[in-house]
Amino acid sequence: MRVVLAEDLFLLRDGLVRLLEAYGFEIAAAVESGPELTRALAELELDVAVVDVRLPPTHTDEGLQCALRARQERPGLPVLVLSQHVEQLYARELLADGTGGVGYLLKDRVFDADQFVDAVRRVAAGGTAMDPQVIQQLLSRRAADDRPPGNLTPREREVLELMAQGRSNAAIAAQLVVTERAIAKHTSNIFGKLGLEVSDDDNRRVLAVLAHLDRDR
Repeated sequence: MRVVLAEDLFLLRDGLVRLLEAYGFEIAAAVESGPELTRALAELELDVAVVDVRLPPTHTDEGLQCALRARQERPGLPVLVLSQHVEQLYARELLADGTGGVGYLLKDRVFDADQFVDAVRRVAAGGTAMDPQVIQQLLSRRAADDRPPGNLTPREREVLELMAQGRSNAAIAAQLVVTERAIAKHTSNIFGKLGLEVSDDDNRRVLAVLAHLDRDR
């Protein structure tokens, strides 16, 4: 699996290269700036891009914007964005086209190698990997606005958070130590309360949930 990596801090970039290679990934390019990332995404064959939001020369959202432009040129290009802090605007921009192969993680997650590598693989396969803190903020914002997400029960809220991270029913059932049948029932209730169409496509349901939680009202 070929990866284009964009990170301006040498030590972190070198560490990510070594980590990914240790898990069998091939590093097609490891770059440190927006212009380099733009060229790599346009010219190289890759399975997934792992991109820091902030890159030179602007040190604002250069990495994200490069990735978004690349996805316009190559629809569905898998992109996993890394950020120092939760920025809901970045997550919203990344999810705006409604297609899969996207992820948004805090940089702290890279220190959990298994979790980080799982996210890279999930995004490369066309799935969605959203940081739990992003999901928490979206849910909390709705609660603060007196618009709780569909009057969900505590268990349904747990399932929703895991679903929005991109986890399948089987993975959710294993984490909560319940049956898949129970999770399927909770999922059906969640979609009904949120007014969303039930879907067996894990990625589509994640995008639907996130769009519902983050849409303007």
